Amino acid sequence: MQERAKVQYIPVKVYRALDRLMVAAPMPGLEAEDIIVEVTGDGRLILQGELRGMLKGEKELLLDEWSVGGYYRELTLPDAVDGERATVTYGNGVLVVVLALSMEIRPARLTLEAVGSAHGVRVGDSGEMPELHY
Repeated sequence: MQERAKVQYIPVKVYRALDRLMVAAPMPGLEAEDIIVEVTGDGRLILQGELRGMLKGEKELLLDEWSVGGYYRELTLPDAVDGERATVTYGNGVLVVVLALSMEIRPARLTLEAVGSAHGVRVGDSGEMPELHY
């Protein structure tokens, strides 16, 4: 893992259904194009989000008790998945990755397309098309 300045650890919830894994991770304050999801060939899931200059130089910061981005989390998946078939959604500051279970790992680097303000989607065929709320 490369050195990253001011990167926050992301807590996750991982669920298993009969045919897929689902990973949910809070990553507030980002836009869809700031998020990258990667399934590696050795069975790891990498979640990362980079903040791009929010209010940079526009405001005087008086109190700073929490921060937005950057985010990074790497975890070993409990099962082989097909990363190319993944569905990824981002809304209300939560990233949800749905990964189809597979006989072998199929790596992929996934980016999201913006579908509204602070909402994004990358549609694969690992499950039903998510319902999007704007």
